[in-house]
Amino acid sequence: MSEDVMPEPVVDVGGARELARDVLVVPDRRLPLVPNIGVIGGRHSVLVVETGLGPRNAAKVLEFAAGHAKGRRLYLTTTHFHPEHAFGAQVFAGEATFLVNRDQAEDLKVKGPGYLEMFRGLGEVVARGLEGVEIALPDVVYDREYDLDLGGRVVRLRATGRAHSRGDQVVEVPDADVLFTGDLVEAAQFAIFPWFPPHDTDVSGTRWLAVMRRLAERAPRVVVPGHGEVGGPELLADVRDYLRLLRDETWARRDSAAGERTIVEEVSALMIERHPEWTGREWIEKGVGCLCAEHPPPGPDPVD
Repeated sequence: MSEDVMPEPVVDVGGARELARDVLVVPDRRLPLVPNIGVIGGRHSVLVVETGLGPRNAAKVLEFAAGHAKGRRLYLTTTHFHPEHAFGAQVFAGEATFLVNRDQAEDLKVKGPGYLEMFRGLGEVVARGLEGVEIALPDVVYDREYDLDLGGRVVRLRATGRAHSRGDQVVEVPDADVLFTGDLVEAAQFAIFPWFPPHDTDVSGTRWLAVMRRLAERAPRVVVPGHGEVGGPELLADVRDYLRLLRDETWARRDSAAGERTIVEEVSALMIERHPEWTGREWIEKGVGCLCAEHPPPGPDPVD
């Protein structure tokens, strides 16, 4: 999106709504670089999921969460390290315990500074939102699984392994049957493939598809995507089916020795025909590039 038409990536906590008892979402309002933000409460603690882009957004999120907590202890987690999800964590220092999985902590430390500079280059609107950002490192780091007791409610943090990023995690609220997915899932949008060789090639279409198969099998009642409208298990199925089709169509053309530009053009046309209402068409090409790189040598067909 060009700078002159990009709206300010501002979080509006006034739009918060309850998905279940003491489980709230601050919706993205379909604004670029604004994530869906979660606030999950228990008897003695409250967990915030995502910070918004930069310190000013994060300050609003913290104020809203503290007001909702009414003295309860605060925790913060982020679904992955990308700027609109995690580059406000510094604001929570001293106010909340910040916890993420080990791979995400490494992403923040190693890749965070580069992403900060890259996003600042997206235009003045984004650069203003990132003013004063310092990459915050977590207080608590876990390996694969972490069960956070909020008091009468246990929230499950689960590292999925490499998919949209190396350090993706989902946040499950089992008693309410709510799942926060981060950018593993977008609603009515083509999957975001941050495929930027040689600088960043951590995204994996094949591993992402495997993650989506597992998540879709659980069929949670409510799914909060990284961006877009909150929905149900159909959001998980939509992404699973899209990634499978993207892989199959890309690999079929790769098997026929088609060039990558031809594959991009043909697969993009097919995907847009299938989902004409979805946004983010520019990400189809990135997905094709990623899956071309993951194309296996001749052998058995991929297993679904």
